[in-house]
Amino acid sequence: MFIHLRYSLSKKSIYLITLLVSLITLVALIVLSFLLTKESIKNNEEFARKSFFSKYDAIYFEFDKMSNYKKVIQNVVNKSNKDNYREHLGVLNDLNSQNDLKLYNWAFLNTSDKNSFDSLKLYSNAIDREISTSDNFFHNKLGKQNNSIIIRYKGNNYWTHYFFKKTSNLYYGYTFNLNDLHDYFVNINENTFNYAFVFDNKGYCITHPDEKFIGKNIFDFTTITPNDTITSNLKSGYTENKAISEYLTETEITRFIKPMKVNDFDGYVVVGHLNFLIEESVFPTKLYVAIIFLTTIILISFIFLLFNLITRKAYQENEIVIKDKNRLLIENEEVIKENALNQLKQLKNQINPHFLFNSLNTLYMIIGLDSKKAQRFTMNLSKIYRYLIVPPKENIVSVEKELDFISQYMELQKNRFHEELIFNLEIKDQKSLLKFIPYLALQLVVENCIKHNIATIENPLTINIRLETDYLIVNNTYQLKDTFEENAHFGLDYLKKMYDFYNTKSFKTEIKNGLFICVLPLIK
Repeated sequence: MFIHLRYSLSKKSIYLITLLVSLITLVALIVLSFLLTKESIKNNEEFARKSFFSKYDAIYFEFDKMSNYKKVIQNVVNKSNKDNYREHLGVLNDLNSQNDLKLYNWAFLNTSDKNSFDSLKLYSNAIDREISTSDNFFHNKLGKQNNSIIIRYKGNNYWTHYFFKKTSNLYYGYTFNLNDLHDYFVNINENTFNYAFVFDNKGYCITHPDEKFIGKNIFDFTTITPNDTITSNLKSGYTENKAISEYLTETEITRFIKPMKVNDFDGYVVVGHLNFLIEESVFPTKLYVAIIFLTTIILISFIFLLFNLITRKAYQENEIVIKDKNRLLIENEEVIKENALNQLKQLKNQINPHFLFNSLNTLYMIIGLDSKKAQRFTMNLSKIYRYLIVPPKENIVSVEKELDFISQYMELQKNRFHEELIFNLEIKDQKSLLKFIPYLALQLVVENCIKHNIATIENPLTINIRLETDYLIVNNTYQLKDTFEENAHFGLDYLKKMYDFYNTKSFKTEIKNGLFICVLPLIK
């Protein structure tokens, strides 16, 4: 009996020692993997910054070179007269035709004689557009701009830099196709891990690897905001953040934005760097770690097999408990994940730039008409954004808070739409104000109403909100616009998921008697 007891204790001690060694090895592997990953990320971030500076310097150099071209054309114009502008600029165009980026020079003498018309034809050739002296093109276009203008014609975007010689009433400058500029920059400082584009201080895209974006406003097709361009208070002189690429769909990038001021050009350079880990430099170490890890797993499996043979029944019972615990953990993780995704989607839709721009335009209109009304408008806008940028932790708020918010929101919308929008709020059960509703639920429903329905004086859009004992019912006149927007049902799908998360199944929408009706259950 003593021998058997000693044997059992010895066997148990061996198991415990082996298990302890295995656990220490696993902890060491985890720490090592963490350090390797951290170092790889650090190397990658440093590599991204170096690539960004290299790309920025190359683009700055090329823009500076183009900007200095102003002196060349000024010298030619100053040494010419009205009888030989066309001839001299034609020679300069022939020289430029040998360059990778073809700058087309032109001059327009603002008189009615033949030389003026011939000079105007120079500009017609530059943009492949017939222009007659009766167009008043330079007065209507260039005369209202400041040094440069982007002209869109027949699917192309032309960037014109121009100057005015007042003593002789002469417009002159150079023009090039932005698509040609794109082709030119593709071959400059090539890097397979990043891409770059340039936009001016008004947001218009000057060059981009995807030609369909050239000439468009970057705030319309990227997630860049005006705040991203404010770098004066940053020590680095540029902004850096994670984003989803507008060029490489659904790809995460590190985006750098830095101002670029070159003589007459004032704009920004954007470099998007693909996020990846530099696996090659750590591959041998990771291979050794994998071998040790597999060896440890095999050793632990062997020990647990011996332990299972000794205490089979206890192990089976323990296995059942572990499986139940793991199942509960997985279910809990799925709930947490779903909640996190809901929060993420919600945050992405909280602050709508179009709503902000529309509100600022409306404020601009009413400031000069009614200062007190403008003050109320500004206060409401401030309260709305304070509510938007501080979401509740549980993603639900009291009905009373949500109704206060939507009342302020609709007051701003009515300042914009006037008689085209009618809004009514009816509270049938005061006690229901203490119940809860998903955060921004009413804003999502109301915004869908305004976004997807026609609102005119002849056919105003009517939105009614009625609070009952267990429901908030929103209905609006159903008069859809002809155009269909992407993600039209995103807000409603999000609300359905939120109610599913809180095990509330009575959320529904329907179209009835010319009305679109949305029923929002209250959460107790």
